[in-house]
Amino acid sequence: MVQTNFKPTDQRLTHSGVSWQQFQSIQFGFKDSPGIRLFYYKGEVEILAVSQDHEAFSGVIALLLGTYFVIKGIDFVPTGSFTQEKEGEVSAQADQSYLIGRQSGAVADLSIEVVFTSGNESKLKRYQALGVPEVWFWEDGVFALYRLRSDGYERIQRSFALPDLDINLLSRCLLMASKVEAVREFMQVISQT
Repeated sequence: MVQTNFKPTDQRLTHSGVSWQQFQSIQFGFKDSPGIRLFYYKGEVEILAVSQDHEAFSGVIALLLGTYFVIKGIDFVPTGSFTQEKEGEVSAQADQSYLIGRQSGAVADLSIEVVFTSGNESKLKRYQALGVPEVWFWEDGVFALYRLRSDGYERIQRSFALPDLDINLLSRCLLMASKVEAVREFMQVISQT
């Protein structure tokens, strides 16, 4: 069974003209606030209060990708929504992020955002400033994948970070009402490839 009704219940607030020091004060004020994502880029701060649906989809993406890494024998570190920063310029918290094939690093190899509001293109500028090689957006049941090039991000059809991953399978399983059935189907298909 596929779940098809999306309720964009995230709340988003942006404000321009914020210094890095002011942003750090805002970060400190929200440090113990689960469900809040903070972003900063060139004087603009975004505060995103994510919904339960948002967190549920993010969690299932993490579950399915973790399953993929294990079955395929790919060494990884799930870094979740850790804050990726370039002092004074940019700060971002993806919904999910991963180091792939290495154990440490300040910047993820792959960052994933669940989007219920808007702003994919503007968010790419943040990740470009950080140097994140690959960014995925999941919006309206579909993944949009981007690969960093010398002149910015390019939309791609297949992941460079995970070239054997069937993105359509991931999307289909993510939309299944039963998460147990979703993981079982995902495991069955990727075990055969």
